[in-house]
Amino acid sequence: MEWQEIYGNWILVPPRPIAIIHFLGGAFVAAAPQVTYRSLLEYFAVQGYAIVATPFVNTLDHTTIAQRVMRMSNLALDYLVNERLRRYSLPIYGVGHSMGCKLHLLIGSLFPQDRAGNILISFNNYPARRSIPMVDQVLQFSKFTSQLASQLNSPLPPQFAAAFDVEFTPSPEETNRLVLESYQVPRNLLIKFNNDDIDQTRSLHQSLYQRFPESTSVEILKGSHLTPLGQDVSWQAGKEFSPFDAIGQFFKQELTRDLNQLKRTMDLWLSPITP
Repeated sequence: MEWQEIYGNWILVPPRPIAIIHFLGGAFVAAAPQVTYRSLLEYFAVQGYAIVATPFVNTLDHTTIAQRVMRMSNLALDYLVNERLRRYSLPIYGVGHSMGCKLHLLIGSLFPQDRAGNILISFNNYPARRSIPMVDQVLQFSKFTSQLASQLNSPLPPQFAAAFDVEFTPSPEETNRLVLESYQVPRNLLIKFNNDDIDQTRSLHQSLYQRFPESTSVEILKGSHLTPLGQDVSWQAGKEFSPFDAIGQFFKQELTRDLNQLKRTMDLWLSPITP
């Protein structure tokens, strides 16, 4: 299997796919998901899932990004069905990490969808001033400038203040409302890592559980916000196993343990064992 670029998406297709995964990554690593999430995505291709990974560049307008990635992925999905697979019955699962979760939620809330389910990993829905460090500095500068202008009895024009009043569209509050009122995908797996300070899975679970209490589940795993970005580390021992080889094997196990647990958890949810 080799990665192939189709209509701006990166696809990876096993010989006989059992389902399709549409993947969206985090804000600052989503431009090349076939590289940054290679281990995770290639693992599921080996398990029999056709992968459609849609790159995007982050802006403040998340609604427009969601619409764009939906259109791009639909082109790739049509190509898969009509040119590669020639099958119309394969289920499609959405998988998102960090901001990719928000985009899947927006797609599932704003546009008609026929998804078998979504896996939402390390959901993040913070406002712009917390998500983008420079924004907070600009806002502090704007506040200082306004105070200085007031002391000099020379108020700043309204458009100056408006220029620094930045927020994502939709805002975190608007996103929560959309999910609570309009989200259309009943089956969801939410994954949270125990060492993730920017995760907001708890609040998302409250909203989804109100809509779909019987088909929304949460898993808390060991790891951090960066765990899905992990790569398999190869360590070739020498002819004679040395202390350096022991150290190398130890670090390999530590680096891949949390990622492998994530893969197993997702795999079990995607293909549950039936009696």
